[in-house]
Amino acid sequence: MKFVVDLAPIVLFFVAYHQRDMYFATGVVMIACAIQTFGWRLFAGEFDRNHVLAVLLVLPFGGLTLLLRDPMFIKWNGTIELWVLAIGLVGSQFIGDRPLIQRMLGAGGLELPEDLWRRLNAIWAAFFFACGALNLYVAYNFEEETWVNFRLFGLTGLSIGFVFVNFVWIMRNAPPIENEEDGQAPPE
Repeated sequence: MKFVVDLAPIVLFFVAYHQRDMYFATGVVMIACAIQTFGWRLFAGEFDRNHVLAVLLVLPFGGLTLLLRDPMFIKWNGTIELWVLAIGLVGSQFIGDRPLIQRMLGAGGLELPEDLWRRLNAIWAAFFFACGALNLYVAYNFEEETWVNFRLFGLTGLSIGFVFVNFVWIMRNAPPIENEEDGQAPPE
């Protein structure tokens, strides 16, 4: 369900763009991000950091898009969001007791050696930096409609593929899980 909630604003942006234009879609995504952020707070009892980051960026960038009638502001929004996440991941390598990716994925019970957590954290940071740069490349070098399609299908597809590759990498590199009954690793 969280995946659907996370994806909703960009899907609504895509639909609104194809119904009217970039400015209508910008207003829709601003409202959708606000509803997503506060709706999640009501539903889950806490704010989701990614939703908060998204709304804190989409409101000013969307506002500038509407005020100045320049769609480049909303196109930069996704890149800034990805780069802020990447900077957070890089910073967590040096600040705090655990890398950010370990705090996120380790909370679900995933256990990896410290060097793998740090490598995974760096891989995610590089991915976010690259996606942000790719977003700008498409925004500046292709038609607006191509960028809108890329924003939904391209970046979402890249992200899903990246998560899958990470899952495979983790499964290959994670230490074996011990049997709770006898403290032994299960037979392969």
